[in-house]
Amino acid sequence: MKENWVDTDLQYIWHPCSQMKDYETLKPIVIERGEGSMLYDVDGNEYIDIISSWWCNLLGHCNPRINEAIKKQLDTLEHVIFANLSHKPAITLAQRLSTLVPQGLAKFHFNDNGSGAVEAALKMAFQYQYQTGHPERQKFMCLSEGYHGETIGALSVGSMDLFAKIYKPMLMETVHTEAPDCYRCPYGQQRDTCQCECFVKAEEDFAKYGHELAAVIVEPLVQGCAGMRMYPPLYLEKLRKLCDAYGVLLIADEIATGFGRTGKMFAFDHTSVSPDIMTVSKALTGGYMPMSITIVTQDIYDAFYADYGEYKAFMHSHTYAGNPLGCAAALAVLDIMEEDRVLDTAAETATYLHEQLNAALGNHPHVGEIRHIGLINAIELVKDRGTKEAFDSKQRTGYQIYKAALDRGLLLRPLGDVLYFNPALTIDKKTLDRAIAKTVEAIGAVIG
Repeated sequence: MKENWVDTDLQYIWHPCSQMKDYETLKPIVIERGEGSMLYDVDGNEYIDIISSWWCNLLGHCNPRINEAIKKQLDTLEHVIFANLSHKPAITLAQRLSTLVPQGLAKFHFNDNGSGAVEAALKMAFQYQYQTGHPERQKFMCLSEGYHGETIGALSVGSMDLFAKIYKPMLMETVHTEAPDCYRCPYGQQRDTCQCECFVKAEEDFAKYGHELAAVIVEPLVQGCAGMRMYPPLYLEKLRKLCDAYGVLLIADEIATGFGRTGKMFAFDHTSVSPDIMTVSKALTGGYMPMSITIVTQDIYDAFYADYGEYKAFMHSHTYAGNPLGCAAALAVLDIMEEDRVLDTAAETATYLHEQLNAALGNHPHVGEIRHIGLINAIELVKDRGTKEAFDSKQRTGYQIYKAALDRGLLLRPLGDVLYFNPALTIDKKTLDRAIAKTVEAIGAVIG
């Protein structure tokens, strides 16, 4: 008797980031296998994965070279405690990344997921300030509409009420400064030509709270969950200068933007400055294994380096920190990116994608903007293009288009009413053409 995978799923599984009641009308799609940018379900239906399965699938599903690297590592060492023990894949990975990360970042603290890396970064910043003579610096600043994960510390420095509102009694007190909103700029400026007039908000908040801030955390250039909001590199350069003036650490959450997503290896590579702490995950292992790294400057590391009796060590650990299988996957990702010149090819593909999306949807009466950086393209849907008035959220317009896209074999999970493309860097133009056509059809089926 053939098992009913959907019913069994619904009997036992509580899916993440979902209102399970929605599953009464939109059943879970049980995926059997993946190949490149394609997913295939148990019934043989195919789907274009245009969102890289939560933005982590960097080089395509079941990439043969990453597969082989993990299989080879599996026969050598699957896991080992990372306290006082180490292994070649982790050492090699840290050494190679040291030549790729923004200048000044030098020490690598391994964790096992993005939220965990953010938690480590916050604790490092807090403890650093304490151990360098600034115990009064206990607060963190973040950008409005920011997202940094869903553990308690990470939620505290996020500004998405959808995730955090109910937990506010549990959260740390943080400073939320107004983020750039380039599509609806209150200063009437354009993203590509402005001088970040909006930065005055951060300056005002630093004047009020700068003396008690341990660190500022940002999603550099792209605020993902906010709807792929994009802002200029100049904002980060101004923020770096402000942090230096006040003695505040700058944390770059590159979990979603790292490893070529913005067209450069890291989003901060678009600037002339570096953060004090950087978190990476998601594409780090090509989406294969749960692993993250919190990377810091030598100065921060040195503040924890002391005799045991001084109790300055960073007492933070995850069981699967530095997992050899994850390190093997990450090393394979770096090999492929370097040997196949993936960023060069992706840059050409990115130009093509944006041109084709603009041609297909740029003049649509309900498309307010198609913003882009690297291969990330965000299509902001609006009720009125002229006034930029949003659709009523109760209509769940983006969700309706998501369902219509699934019917057409496209995995296009929206952020509210923002549809986005964030495909594998290795996606081909033919697949992009198909994805664009399916997107146009899905939008047409819902809003005309």
